[in-house]
Amino acid sequence: MIYTIAGLLGIALGAWRAKKAGGNWADMAQYAAGFGIAFLLIGFIITLIVHRMAV
Repeated sequence: MIYTIAGLLGIALGAWRAKKAGGNWADMAQYAAGFGIAFLLIGFIITLIVHRMAV
């Protein structure tokens, strides 16, 4: 569940950063995809660590 929230946060942050830098819609989409994937992976790793520690 946390990786979904982290992924959505990454998408929003990536689009915001591209817009702040003056990018067009394609730049915003690329940044959103990159940040979304990165944050999703980080959230997934955190989820795995938390579940392993609970056992």
